[in-house]
Amino acid sequence: MPDFSTRRTMMVDTQVRPSDVTKFPIIDAMLTVQREDFVPVAQRETAYMGENLDLGEGRVLLEPRTLAKILDALDIAPDELVLDVGSALGYSAAVIAHMAQAVVALEDNEAMATEAQDALMSAGIDNVITHVEALEVGAAEHGPYDVIVVEGGVTQVPGELLSQLKDGGRIAALFMDGPLGEVRIGYKIDGAMSWRRAFNAGAPVLPGFEKQDAFTL
Repeated sequence: MPDFSTRRTMMVDTQVRPSDVTKFPIIDAMLTVQREDFVPVAQRETAYMGENLDLGEGRVLLEPRTLAKILDALDIAPDELVLDVGSALGYSAAVIAHMAQAVVALEDNEAMATEAQDALMSAGIDNVITHVEALEVGAAEHGPYDVIVVEGGVTQVPGELLSQLKDGGRIAALFMDGPLGEVRIGYKIDGAMSWRRAFNAGAPVLPGFEKQDAFTL
């Protein structure tokens, strides 16, 4: 039988800590959440590899380093409500749940959302709500949110999603330019967004987060 506990420790020691992620809540969450339970059964053996895990249909589970550095930059507090956009099978929501008051796991794939809910229940995580909706639409009925995390690439962030961020809140998004991208943290101040670069990463652009070409005659 695979020793997933050892692999989980190695993931943190070789992928997360060397990336200058040292905040205890992040380290503790990533050592606690059993990542192998939040991937397709056929891919459990590769759950802890140091790259994006292909989930099919252009979707990925972000590599541990990327997720950890996003959470480090966001510095989520225990009293905050978080929207996890594109939560897939629930791993990122499970990790975030260890540091936030509550998480809304948004997924447009109903089968994935159902699997996520089952995995979260099996893990005893009871502060996550799964919500099925187009990713770019968000989940306004549960908001507004202190923090929004986009679990994939973007070329633009829809205004409808940004409108669900509280004033004073922040959002993390991976802006792609061809095969390369950079994670930026957006801060909402007096209703306006201000973005700053955090670090380089890469992932496929999520549906609904592509930049729309202007219509011309």
